[in-house]
Amino acid sequence: MTLDVRLLAIADPEALRGRDLVAAAQAAEAGGATIIQLRMKGAGAGAMLDAARCLRAALTVPLFINDRADVAWAAGAEGVHLGAEDIPAEAVRAAAPWPCLIGVSVGTSAEARAARTAGADYWSLGSVFATATKPDAGAPIGAAGFRALAALAPAGMPLVGIGGIDATNAAEVVGAGAAGVAVISAIFGADDVGQAARRLRDVVDAALNARKR
Repeated sequence: MTLDVRLLAIADPEALRGRDLVAAAQAAEAGGATIIQLRMKGAGAGAMLDAARCLRAALTVPLFINDRADVAWAAGAEGVHLGAEDIPAEAVRAAAPWPCLIGVSVGTSAEARAARTAGADYWSLGSVFATATKPDAGAPIGAAGFRALAALAPAGMPLVGIGGIDATNAAEVVGAGAAGVAVISAIFGADDVGQAARRLRDVVDAALNARKR
């Protein structure tokens, strides 16, 4: 599978304020999201599995599960995204009973060095800008910090910017070397999820095209 990380839409029920998760994810996909990632911090495995199965049945783009490789496998999701405190990516890679795609979070040079041998399919770098969605994300690294971490990645590794990204600053992140952006609030907190996704996708695509010139 070719991994397209241009717009990773992180579907979090908390951002939706009671709106339907599946309908919102479908709207994000229709607007141009290339990956949907399910994030349900604090939810039990059963609730997360139910949501993941519903999303997998409704979507055509790859579905990633945040933190939980077991839920990703049980739901038939294409991948899992792992943070620094989750089970190591190399352990998932070695034991996964299905062809699992793996994304890892990288926020420091130490995490970047560890990620180099983790066998991940993409790195998510940040928090690039300040964000209220992840209070423990640490101080924002900015575009300069993104470039510094990107320089530590293996050649050809797809790099995704995350943290406080919206249509006003996504181009800056792409300009710093990102192949795409990961977004929660700017998509799923918007009144029109599909329109918000389309706006972001257009900005990312334009920035990527500008970088090729």
